[in-house]
Amino acid sequence: MTLFEELKWRGLIKDITSPELEDKLNNEKLTFYIGTDPTADSMHLGHLSSFLISKRLADAGHKPILLIGGATGRIGDPRPTTEREMKTIEEIEFNIKGLTKQAEDLFGFEVVNNYDWSKDINFIDFLRDYGKFFNINYMLDKDIIRRRLETGITYTEFSYMIMQALDFLHLYETKNCTLQVAGSDQWGNITAGVDLIRKKTGNEAYAFTMPLVTDSSGKKFGKSEGNALWLDKNKTSGYELYQFLINAEDEKIIDYLKVFTFLSKEEIETIEKEHNEKPELRMAQKKLAECVITFLHGKEEYDKALKISEALFSGNIKELKLDEIESAFKDIPSFKIDNEYTLIDLLVNNGIASSRREAREFISAGSILINGDKVTDENEIISKDKAIEGKAIVVRRGKKKYYMGMFE
Repeated sequence: MTLFEELKWRGLIKDITSPELEDKLNNEKLTFYIGTDPTADSMHLGHLSSFLISKRLADAGHKPILLIGGATGRIGDPRPTTEREMKTIEEIEFNIKGLTKQAEDLFGFEVVNNYDWSKDINFIDFLRDYGKFFNINYMLDKDIIRRRLETGITYTEFSYMIMQALDFLHLYETKNCTLQVAGSDQWGNITAGVDLIRKKTGNEAYAFTMPLVTDSSGKKFGKSEGNALWLDKNKTSGYELYQFLINAEDEKIIDYLKVFTFLSKEEIETIEKEHNEKPELRMAQKKLAECVITFLHGKEEYDKALKISEALFSGNIKELKLDEIESAFKDIPSFKIDNEYTLIDLLVNNGIASSRREAREFISAGSILINGDKVTDENEIISKDKAIEGKAIVVRRGKKKYYMGMFE
């Protein structure tokens, strides 16, 4: 397959600005850029497909540039429904540092900040040198703008398109960047940049968009109960990523393997055949988790995530180290333990049972496990010598309710 054919097979191309782009991707070496605004100090799983496509292009000989929007981040890309909340300058600067380090560490791309060339443009020059090239009717026809007209859109948001177009022009003029790559929701902004380059220089630039990666209901991939899954392992552990990926739905899992891994067409087709024969084994999901976590954090982090998952599934919690316990149970109810307690007092005092009567019912039914071991004596002393590394007590009530106590 040619590069363009592979990108199409993987489902990574939605729209292109010119049919000439196919030949250029296959036979030339282009400088291209992909952008992100500093809305957080880490990218999340939803960003990963964009940056993996950049690596695919880089591996084929094209040159990537990552643009971090220190300027556009001060404005905010228009949302389909409401205006974005403005972040403070301090937040933006902090996020830029985090994103720059992450991009350099993970991908090794050149990183630029559009604030560097935007900060000295005064308002009159902005209107004279750039604004005059944008017809209001043209801007109103862009999908994201059109959807906001009923609820209202500020001039600040309305200007975002011009600022992004200005970025493409600047990179075209200073770095011979002739291609922009973005998610499909950016089509209006990136075509504005292609048009601006043509009007200002008389030359042609190119762009293509990728489909947004979603689950079967249309929800953006990488969202877990309303929270982003971060690429920074200090914000989202390898175990949390593993749990999300291992539970990916069967209907979409082969699509995810195409987008989020570098497995070949033949390898993915083999996995698809095995998965269809025995979907209950979740072989495709396991491979996705292995590839993504190993790429982001290395094999050691993947092995750790797998160990935690297998220990929790088997109930062998005592096999885990303290840091693994903290990673696995960081979002469950937790409490401090400042003394030794009987089991019944531990349950009642920390809200695991609502009363001594209820606690006794749980205990007598065999529903209480301490670090994976069933405890049936309400007067058993829970002390540091029962804790993992003398610190952690994991209480399981029933099949799914977990609580974690930490000795002080």
